[in-house]
Amino acid sequence: MSRISKGPVQKELHALALIAMLALVAGAAAHAEGPAPDTRSDHGLFIAKVDGLPPGFVMGADVSSVLSLERSGVIFKNRDRVPQDIFQTLAEGGVNSIRVRVWNRPFSKSGVGYGGGNCDIDRAIEIGKRATLRGLWVYLDFHYSDFWADPGKQRAPLAWEGLPLEDKANALYAYTREAIERALDAGVDVRMVQLGNETVTAMCGETNWNAIGALLRAGSRAVRDASRKAGRHIDVAIHFTNPEKAGSYERFARILNAQKVDYDVFASSWYPYWHGTPEDFTRALKDAARISGKRVLCAEVSYAHTYEDGDGFPNTISRDSVFSRQWPVTVQGQADAIRACIAAVAAVGDAGMGVYYWEPAWIPVPGATREERESLWERWGSGWATRAASEYDEKDAGVYFGGTGWDNQALFSFDGVPLDSLDVWKLVRTGATTSRRADSAEEQTVRVRLGDAINLPSSVEVIMNDGSRESLPIRWDSSAETVAPKERRGERVPLDRIGAQGVGEYALYGVVDSGDRAVRAFARVYAVEQNYVENSSFEDGDISMWRIVADGTQPTELAVQEKKADAKTGSRSLHFWSKQKIAFRVEQTVTGLRPGVYKLSVAIHGGDAGRQDMYIYARSGGEELRQPMSVDGWRNFREPTIARIKVSDGTVTIGAYVSCDANGWGSLDDFILAPVEE
Repeated sequence: MSRISKGPVQKELHALALIAMLALVAGAAAHAEGPAPDTRSDHGLFIAKVDGLPPGFVMGADVSSVLSLERSGVIFKNRDRVPQDIFQTLAEGGVNSIRVRVWNRPFSKSGVGYGGGNCDIDRAIEIGKRATLRGLWVYLDFHYSDFWADPGKQRAPLAWEGLPLEDKANALYAYTREAIERALDAGVDVRMVQLGNETVTAMCGETNWNAIGALLRAGSRAVRDASRKAGRHIDVAIHFTNPEKAGSYERFARILNAQKVDYDVFASSWYPYWHGTPEDFTRALKDAARISGKRVLCAEVSYAHTYEDGDGFPNTISRDSVFSRQWPVTVQGQADAIRACIAAVAAVGDAGMGVYYWEPAWIPVPGATREERESLWERWGSGWATRAASEYDEKDAGVYFGGTGWDNQALFSFDGVPLDSLDVWKLVRTGATTSRRADSAEEQTVRVRLGDAINLPSSVEVIMNDGSRESLPIRWDSSAETVAPKERRGERVPLDRIGAQGVGEYALYGVVDSGDRAVRAFARVYAVEQNYVENSSFEDGDISMWRIVADGTQPTELAVQEKKADAKTGSRSLHFWSKQKIAFRVEQTVTGLRPGVYKLSVAIHGGDAGRQDMYIYARSGGEELRQPMSVDGWRNFREPTIARIKVSDGTVTIGAYVSCDANGWGSLDDFILAPVEE
């Protein structure tokens, strides 16, 4: 029985809930005998077969928000757009297990749900029973908190706060055992239990590993006792994240060994936006398996299929997100990302257990306006957080309450129809092909100097759905949308006026025709000051105009790097890092300038620099001017400026000097030498 506060409910909400229930009944009646065979020969995807997948390899999905979505009026359908139980649809797509998060009490003192699915053990059991009826076994994910737990948030449940460690461990044991026994008694096919969520720095309010170890041992003992009582085996999983950090999984595996934690599965998140390549992921999992002797699992993965926003609540991944786009943001790209994750886990060998997709069903709730959707998020907990969640998480939920930032990463369209990418779970065993077509166009970066006419590329590189590339003609829109400055954001500007609007950033779209398919293209247009620095952002392959000189020991890394996440604009920047103390300068001599006054600016970010001696400089006419700079975090770009550089002989040498302690790192980008007055 849900503990959601009842209160008066509008007729519209009754109708929405009724529609959702009818959809479930219709789905259950139509498919009572199990998944219908899929007779399609063309699934709309190119999928390379993953060789050697064992029959029991886990193809999972975490659908913890599904009950709140259905109660908000979301209706899931099959490929014929007929309402169908979502668990049936997932099973037909090849999913064989369901993961469900469990919060202790995600409700305010007055009984209002915190959101995110209001996922207490009652909800988990309800979801688990439906999954079990469809032949999908269940993986319970205990956060040991009242709301979201991740590396940055590991608050203990309110009922346990302030307890001495021994009392907290006893409470955790009793809670875990009772929850599992309740689920088993209800007929839920529980086969795995996770103790804590992304516990890399803390768990349940504890921040040292002796205390965390004590809690994990209590949780493990609860699982073992509950499973022994039921006469069955239930795996114990411990969950970490950030596999891209070299050596971290070896460290965690050794810590668990030292703490004598009894567990079966070393689980990891892997979000390719932030966590490195599939090869990096395989290496991290192999490290964990080698040290621990346990099986390894990807507990969370996802990838976007579109940049569109379905509910007016900002998406976690958008065009403005800074990440390495290993695959196009398309349905094919989403399928490729899932396939890559499955292959990465399988490459571990016998220890590779499987993969779970995180929240593939978290699509927008119905509503013609944000206000209508917001009433559903608040009442049913179908958004990321409700206002009531600020009672527990004032810093995060108290600010970012609202809808879902995940709708563009679902495996369903915004109206509840499964995407082709849902089929990847079964297609990796056989492989699949489809007709070759254009899938996405590479994002373009265009710079136009103030006062100049814009020069747009006449063709762009297009990624085909089989992964190949072609250069095809493009038709650009006649106007662009202002992104910056903020006070003009959203304003439409004709292309021939961009260079006359002052410094700014614009979003420009175009269309590439490929047979009977049109692909939308995108360009970031920067209106910049006149700039006399050649290859000022290191985007060109030729960097011979730059002198890059180490002062003393050669840095371990000092080179142009193609990584959008580290660049201020474009995709390249001058990256530095060293195991020893870093000291180098990068400079360029500019000639042929008209006599006058100029200004110089540079973009820099970085971290771990310790003692810093950094500055930009300009030398002209025997005089050198300097402006200090520093680094204090990833993408905290600083833009030091020398405001008045007098040039009388037409020549100036501009550059940057960087010196810092060992392990300091950063990137330099966008050197701009612009005229102030002649």
